Amino acid sequence: MLKEEKYNKNLVVVIAAIAATGGLLFGFDTGVISGAIPFFQQDFQISNSMVENITTAGLVGAVIGAMFTGRLSDIIGRKKVILMAAIIFIIGAAWSGWAPNDRVLIAARLFIGLAIGISSFSVPLYIAEISPTKIRGRLVSLFQLLITIGILVSYLSDLLFANNNDLSSWRPMFYVGVIPGLILFIGMLFLPETPRWLMSKGREDESRHVLKKIEEPGLVETSIRQMKEDIERAKSRATFREVFKPWLRTALMIAVGIMFFQQFVGINTVIYYSPKIFMIVGFEGARAGIWGAVSVGVVNVVFTVLSLFLIDKIGRRKLYFIGISGIIFSLLALGTVFAFHSSLGDTGKWFAIVFVWIYIAFFAISLGPLGWLFISEVFPLRVRGIGSSIGSLSNWLFNGLVAFTFFKIVKLFTASGTGIITHEKLYDTATHTFTMQAVNNGNPAGAFWFYAFIGIVGLVWGYYFLPETKGISLEKIEEHWRKGGKPRDLKE
Repeated sequence: MLKEEKYNKNLVVVIAAIAATGGLLFGFDTGVISGAIPFFQQDFQISNSMVENITTAGLVGAVIGAMFTGRLSDIIGRKKVILMAAIIFIIGAAWSGWAPNDRVLIAARLFIGLAIGISSFSVPLYIAEISPTKIRGRLVSLFQLLITIGILVSYLSDLLFANNNDLSSWRPMFYVGVIPGLILFIGMLFLPETPRWLMSKGREDESRHVLKKIEEPGLVETSIRQMKEDIERAKSRATFREVFKPWLRTALMIAVGIMFFQQFVGINTVIYYSPKIFMIVGFEGARAGIWGAVSVGVVNVVFTVLSLFLIDKIGRRKLYFIGISGIIFSLLALGTVFAFHSSLGDTGKWFAIVFVWIYIAFFAISLGPLGWLFISEVFPLRVRGIGSSIGSLSNWLFNGLVAFTFFKIVKLFTASGTGIITHEKLYDTATHTFTMQAVNNGNPAGAFWFYAFIGIVGLVWGYYFLPETKGISLEKIEEHWRKGGKPRDLKE
């Protein structure tokens, strides 16, 4: 017999906050690579192309993790899948720090990517299913907040261990990743399974027990009735094929589309390669580049916190259009700074960092949290695990493409004679000493303009395909798709 519990309006916030530490894994792993790159690149004496391979390996692992665990979360539950992700991350972080060569580092990054792919869809899904409708957007967005905090923590950690005279200083940067993995694992041990998943497995008493603690008393029976009706419609086993049924194509298009624009405005070129970008624009040395990245992390956290107060107040659509408009402006301005880098002189680097801050600010209040929120909202319970994993899978595919092609796009759009030359302290294998060497970095202006063009396409796409889900129950969203409703017509 389950112990009867009273409603505690603050408990759901605590539960969501603990689960959202899955974002720490995501954010830490996303950010730590940026500070480690300048060091392991010299330590292993590898090219920019190999750096892209190492960076992309983690993203390939994330794709695999997102691809194969959606169905698993529907079978064994959201909680167990998140615990599994934490264990994989702990092992992967230790393996990455130990890696004796670039090939082993690629394997370790591939393995840790599995944890990121799993947590990136299972954590928002868990939070969405355990949150009351009125504050669902804010609570799911805690995941994005923890991502940004994880990125900032990784930048600070990188800065702590960065030593321009010690090529192996990248190793402790990766070892620190064990800590967020342990935090998530220990925290999730004390959290309940989601009431929607429990109900789907016929465990009504347990579902009611959880609901009574997290939902307003007057809405408990309504929630149970809606879940039962939803489950009754979904008695047969859900498959990937079902997500592609005509009535769910709109939801699928929203999930894939929002992730495409989230990634193809170039966010992770800034996150992964920001120290490198700041070094190109004039900041001297890896530590100076990481300091620039730390400032980016601070802006990211501050404006993600702001988004928590806006997302359930002004709505998803309005926030999307405000954010992507600011992103387009800052990308165009950033590209212009690099295009006129030679004439701007030393002031160019300060213009660059300011426009990067503006870019990050607009991303943090819009596309950052909205991507994960939409994939957790738009699919019905029956296929929510599968649908969310497809959205997460899309994110990692697009993320990987952007990370893998950044230097290639820079090279493609660099006109002859416009490459930016920097003088960097590099390790000379012949003399076994550090010497100043000239490096042609290309010019990223064209790449930033390319990402701005994608943002403009995103404005048009959002007008037609982005729904307003603020204040609308997950069950009502499903009903709207079943009736063949258009995204713009979804209303409370």
